[in-house]
Amino acid sequence: MKGYIKGKTRILDDTFKRITIEGHRRLYKVQIDMRPLTVMIGANGVGKTSLLEIFLLLAASAKGQLESKISDLSGLNEMMTRDKANSLAISLSMSVPHYPSLDYRLELVPKGLSYEIALETLTQKNNPSAIEPFKHIDSRGLDVKYFSPEDQKLLRPNWEHNPFETSLSQVPKMYQEPENLRKQLASCTFYGALNVASKSPVRLPQSMRPSTLPGSNGEDLVSCLYYLRETDPDRFEIIEDTLAAAFPDFERLGFPPVAAGILAMTWKDKNFSKPLYIHQLSEGTLRFLWLVTLLQSPDLTAVTLIDEPEVSLHPELLRLLADLMREASRRTQLIVATHSDRLIRFLQPEEVLVCDFEDGLTTMTWADSFDLERWLEDYSLDQVWAMNLIGGRP
Repeated sequence: MKGYIKGKTRILDDTFKRITIEGHRRLYKVQIDMRPLTVMIGANGVGKTSLLEIFLLLAASAKGQLESKISDLSGLNEMMTRDKANSLAISLSMSVPHYPSLDYRLELVPKGLSYEIALETLTQKNNPSAIEPFKHIDSRGLDVKYFSPEDQKLLRPNWEHNPFETSLSQVPKMYQEPENLRKQLASCTFYGALNVASKSPVRLPQSMRPSTLPGSNGEDLVSCLYYLRETDPDRFEIIEDTLAAAFPDFERLGFPPVAAGILAMTWKDKNFSKPLYIHQLSEGTLRFLWLVTLLQSPDLTAVTLIDEPEVSLHPELLRLLADLMREASRRTQLIVATHSDRLIRFLQPEEVLVCDFEDGLTTMTWADSFDLERWLEDYSLDQVWAMNLIGGRP
């Protein structure tokens, strides 16, 4: 398997540094210092999916879709920590090259069967000696204010403001700092377990179109691989090298046309004279091919969320998967939820976020914060987790 592609690997500049969540399901009061690669492990119901949900909520809010997302999640009252929370609040810090970080806070409170955006601020500590940070957005209920670069002060909007959507999603795009944060949040993408049923999109021929991501349902897997082969042969070669490392009998991928502008995909096995078509591949093979293509994409978004990537994968493939995730985290902040102790074996403590319960509420602790040095001399990280030395066990 080859190394990085020189000159073609985009290294992240603007990254999220810290997130604090208050009052969301079991995440009653959780603060996480974010890292390039975050692999969450813990029992069912401990809050791993809830963290992914928060980023999807932020992404929807940045696109002006907060109201519909809250509706999809059964309403704000159902989202808040039962018997404890009166609001749902999220604080997020994003690094900015050569400037102080941007600090964003959003607080939602129930209002009848609906909700109200009680507080929304976007600040930046441009002057360390100042009593208060610089304010790009300062919204408190219906009192909404933006900083106007032309007037050099906070002003109320002179356009119709939707009170159910965030100020961040409605700020004019000429305001650089809010727009940078909005774009980063809006680009968050989620990938669950790939549907590999017989008539699923990933098993069908696909349109030949420029695509650098395989799609959350694999609907662009064939077009993405073909496009990479034609425009980025080095990266495509890495994908084939990875498949050869995972499946020693793999020889190459092919893309025969089946109609005008429509491509199929074939998998050539050294043991057979005729190739297999994509609809003939096993579930594990197809899911691994999709994951390799996704994690090798040159256009991963600012934050990539993956839920249970280990589904249907043979344990021997997990070492390669860990390497792929680590390399991808140079181009995206990768947040993964897993139940696989075998996957944890191939990760470093600083890449593993242990999710546990304390009095029925979620705690999230980086594995490298535990005193593991002595244990890791004799045991692998998954064995340490199995012995319940770092928590997160059912």
